[in-house]
Amino acid sequence: MTGGAGFPRGGVAMVVGADGGIGSALTRAIQASGGFDRVLGLSRRSQPSLDLEDERSIEAAARLAASLGDIRLCIVATGVLHSEAMRPEKALREIDPAALAKSFAVNATGPALVMKHVLPMLPREGRSVFAVLSAKVGSIGDNRLGGWYAYRASKAALNQFVRTAAIELARRKPEALCVAIHPGTVDTGLSSPFARSGLAIAGPDTAATAILACLEGLSPGESGGFFDRSGERLPW
Repeated sequence: MTGGAGFPRGGVAMVVGADGGIGSALTRAIQASGGFDRVLGLSRRSQPSLDLEDERSIEAAARLAASLGDIRLCIVATGVLHSEAMRPEKALREIDPAALAKSFAVNATGPALVMKHVLPMLPREGRSVFAVLSAKVGSIGDNRLGGWYAYRASKAALNQFVRTAAIELARRKPEALCVAIHPGTVDTGLSSPFARSGLAIAGPDTAATAILACLEGLSPGESGGFFDRSGERLPW
């Protein structure tokens, strides 16, 4: 990130999921840029806390951010692929309702609630960017391997939320962007158990730098799009 280039200087930047591998790297990079007056790293363990499964905490965090200045950047860097209670499915017979519900709550519904409360608070004039970290495996057009039902479906739902919200956003704030970003395979706890040998894996700091450069390079006309961290547009 080059000192907040592409954004009006000052204002507030928010990172939701700031305690994760990519989220913490994004928070550090944004802080180091010096382009924003305030950088809020938000998570369930932050003060104030933000829990994607608690809408009241999302609303409170959005109101706090808006009270500190114009929100110029908000990145939702959250996601769940696996846990002690759930693993990515390899076949239809492994689909579990509880795992589906958890995947959609964290990967789709939660980010949609952040959109609900943050997008109306973006400034009416000047550039602002709202971005969610999606995943290429959420692309329906690119799906050739199958499996991973809950994760794929929840990320596809997230992409649809982004696309739909961007249409509404453009009516009131034509300089604002709402986009989905595939961060690539990053060396974090989410992807490390499933990284294939020979696959290009980036460190969190490298991925964060690329993501921010991608966001800086996007124009308002690209709002509602789905992009790789390199800036390449991805199929739905």
